[in-house]
Parts: sequence; C-alpha cells; structure tokens
Amino acid sequence: MHSESPIKRRLSRKIFVGKVPVGGDAPISVQSMTNTETCDVEATVGQILQLQEAGADIVRVSVPSMEAAEAFGRIRQRVEVPLVADIHFDYQIALKVAEYGVDCLRINPGNIGREDRVRAVVESARDKGIPIRIGVNAGSLEKDLQKKYGEPTPAAMVESALRHIDILDRLNYPDFKVSLKASDVFMTVAAYRQLAGQIEQPLHLGITEAGGLRSGTVKSAVGLGMLLMDGIGDTLRVSLAADPVEEVKVGFDILKSLKLRSRGINFIACPSCSRQNFDVVKTMNELEMRLEDVRVPLDVAVIGCVVNGPGEAREVDVGLAGGTPNNLVYVSGKPEYKFKNETLVDDLERTIREKVKQKEQEAASVIAKG
Repeated sequence: MHSESPIKRRLSRKIFVGKVPVGGDAPISVQSMTNTETCDVEATVGQILQLQEAGADIVRVSVPSMEAAEAFGRIRQRVEVPLVADIHFDYQIALKVAEYGVDCLRINPGNIGREDRVRAVVESARDKGIPIRIGVNAGSLEKDLQKKYGEPTPAAMVESALRHIDILDRLNYPDFKVSLKASDVFMTVAAYRQLAGQIEQPLHLGITEAGGLRSGTVKSAVGLGMLLMDGIGDTLRVSLAADPVEEVKVGFDILKSLKLRSRGINFIACPSCSRQNFDVVKTMNELEMRLEDVRVPLDVAVIGCVVNGPGEAREVDVGLAGGTPNNLVYVSGKPEYKFKNETLVDDLERTIREKVKQKEQEAASVIAKG
C-alpha cells in the first residue's frame, strides 16, 4: 500500500523556513496559523505546541503591531517549530521580528512603501537567511487592478504577484515563495496554474476563507487536490473556521490520499451496510480517536463483511474483515486473529500498536546499521 505517488512535481527552487526545506525535492510541508491574540503569549505558545504535536511543519503567527512583535520575541524563545510572522504594511515590525529569530516573513514588498524601506527588509532577510512569502489574496487586490479587471480574476492575481516579485528580482533576492489565494476554487486553481510556469520559486497552496470544518475541508481537498495532481505546490495550509489543529489533520489527509506524505494511520473503511457484522462507524470513530497519537505510517482496513473484507484486509498492514461468529484480522497480509464484537476495538487497537512498535524497531535497526 505504501507505493510511490505517480505525480510528477513541478521543479522549484528550494528555500528553508528554519530547518524545514520548502521546494525542490523536499516533502510538501503542512502549515497552520494561530488564532490566539499574539500578545497573549501563554495562549499562543500553548496553541503552537498543540499544532506541533499534531504534526505542523511550520506555524504562522499574526504580528500586527510593535507590541505583538515584542510578544513574538518571547514566543520564539519557547517553541521549536519554525515560525512565520504575518505582517502587512509596517516594515519596522518586519525588522523587529527578524531580530527576534523569525523563520519567514509574510510581507508583500509592494505594500511596504518607499524603496529604502523595502531594501531595509530585504537586506535584513538576506543577512539572517530569512525567506519572504509573497501572499496575494483575491479579496485585497490593489485598487488599480480592481479597476483594470473589474473584479478579482486569476489574471489580476497573477499580475499582483508579479509586481511584488519584480521588486525582489530588482533587489536580487530569490529566496521567496508565493501564494495566490481566493475563496473560489476555480479562480485559485487557474491563478496558480498561470504563475507556476513563470517563476522558479516554491508555491504555497491554500483556498482562503474556505469555510467551516466540513465545507472547508471539501473545498480545500478539491482545490488543492487539483493543483497537487498537476504537480503544483510545495507547502500548503488548509484554512478552516475551526480549531487550527484540524487544519493540520486535513492537510496531511489530503497529502496521504495522493501518496505525497506518509504520516500516521491511513484508514480504509467501508461505509457500512446491512451486511456488516459489527458497527463499522462506531468502530472507526473510536479507533481514530484512540490512535491520533500514532505518527508511524500504517495502512489499516476496517471492513464490515466477508464480501470485500478479506480482499482489502490482505493488502494492508492490519486489516479487519467482519465475519460470523468472529471477525478475522490480517496482519501483513496473513490471517492472524479472530476477535469477538464485544472486545473488538480494544483487541484491534492492541494489534495496531504492536504493528506500530514493530515498524519503529525496524526503522531504528536500519538507522543503527547506517
């Protein structure tokens, strides 16, 4: 089941956000953003730690004021995950967080103002090895572009991005990435496709203001999936009106479905029907909740009957096929156990964790052998 993805990724320049590579041959990184008040250091640190535990490779923090910049400095000292500072107009805030060890600046050069201010930010970034993220949003395009195009369009978004890119090009600063976000899936996809062939820098994917947990997940999966299938995208954030931890989970699920990242358990489960020999939905809900801590890539099938069960169960690391009087469990393709419904979840969890431990030992052995 852990076969390689058939997707051929777009070649892009590799940059580093802290120690996390973005672009080139690096894995597609998953990001999220805090929604706490940045000046509340304790709350923000707590949320960053939760995101890190969920697997976030990079976390973005809004820094709208100098007071927030000072708080960012204290936050930076207490967390290890790479941090991006979200800044929009004040170049002095960018210079301040650069002093405090920010790993990436989300600031559009064209919005800073005078050329000397732009140059000051770029030279600070160059000196400290900090990449810049250019972020174009369909809802905040420049007034002249709004007048020129009449409404947000993919071409308008690309033209906005190229303006900011031209500034960095003139200053000979190639270490940046670009995002082109809209709440409309088709507009977002078209904009990324237009820009992808015009620059060598990595692209940060996202559908902005995608919606709540369910609708936002669907919209993001469709839009990001279309781009990822094209080989476009080097890092992504799923924007949800929900707990930011859910953004990380959905991001990894999208990448796992396309075989672009392997992290945690990949569940294969039937939708359940009258043939089921146990409550598939209840079993899946319980297993997902209990096994959220697993980070080792593992394929697990939960199939409720004997029609499709054995075929699916043989092809994964741990597979459950419903049966009467007992359910049959396969481990690495071989039938190993028969579990009763009464203790099914407990028995299955134990079996999965035994397989996880085995994989961890195998990985450690490979590392030890050099």
